[in-house]
Amino acid sequence: MGFKVAVAGATGNVGREMLNILEERGFPADEVVALASRRSVGTEVSYGDRTLKVRALDTYDFSDTDICLMSAGGAVSKEWSPKIGRQGCVVIDNSSAWRYEADIPLIVPEVNPDAITQFSKRNIIANPNCSTAQLLVALKPLHDAATIRRIVVATYQSVSGAGKEGMDELFTQTRAVFVADPVEAKKFTKRIAFNVIPHIDVFMEDGSTKEEWKMVAETKKMLDPKIKLTATCVRVPVFIGHSEAVNIEFEKPITADEAREILREAPGCLVVDKRENGGYVTPIESAGEDATYISRIREDPTVENGLNMWIVSDNLRKGAALNAVQIAELLIERGLIQPKRKAA
Repeated sequence: MGFKVAVAGATGNVGREMLNILEERGFPADEVVALASRRSVGTEVSYGDRTLKVRALDTYDFSDTDICLMSAGGAVSKEWSPKIGRQGCVVIDNSSAWRYEADIPLIVPEVNPDAITQFSKRNIIANPNCSTAQLLVALKPLHDAATIRRIVVATYQSVSGAGKEGMDELFTQTRAVFVADPVEAKKFTKRIAFNVIPHIDVFMEDGSTKEEWKMVAETKKMLDPKIKLTATCVRVPVFIGHSEAVNIEFEKPITADEAREILREAPGCLVVDKRENGGYVTPIESAGEDATYISRIREDPTVENGLNMWIVSDNLRKGAALNAVQIAELLIERGLIQPKRKAA
């Protein structure tokens, strides 16, 4: 008997990607339900070669549903995830609503799978920020080998991280530039076409942005609370794929060659690191792919036990939808949930 899975926010970029990935990976679901707000009821979304009609989240009965992949935004999740969890359905939430709650696990399966057992307290599991997820997939095996002391990261984040509105704005502005129309900034604080914006999410009192703070808090929660991390998060005119330039200081010696070999064997990682023209991965090659790509691995001579690297991943997949589905797979693999509906 398979599982019954609901995807909340099924009409959004990440929700549609969740449906694609469930089908691609052969997730053991007997039934998949697409949910969204009332204004989207009746909208059709694809699930493999099938078409699902969207139902309303606020009238749906979760009592016979096993897993809800939630990608409907933080406000919706705050309201609905506890209600869904109380009906015995496990919520895997893609927003930032629950990531920093002490009794809710924040999971990247390649990084901290054992923390998943904490889900039963509230039947909610949090998915990390997209930029943190790919960073930690690459850093976890290196931390195990040489213990990371400090991380300095600059991100180059695609507009899809801001949803469909962000993608539409880049497209519209780019077209306007070419035909000499006025360029309007609505979703972003400044023009994004042919520009970069060092500002993602709201500003905080210390001058950092919420996106930068998330990377610090989530790294400490999932990897090691002793790690020091500082980030500068930048929105760039790329449709899909986040990139990160990362400088790492370790407690123990580690060479670039050693790091390369460790990462080649690490789950979820793919090393593409040739010291030649094109011997590295860019966001356009990562789009539609599951791997976290690591390139430009080299030693940093300015600090003791330092390395630099370049990390790229499809933010809609590993940064969001894929990670959520992998969490659901982990629940099943470890026997932590069983289908509610029994075979006749």
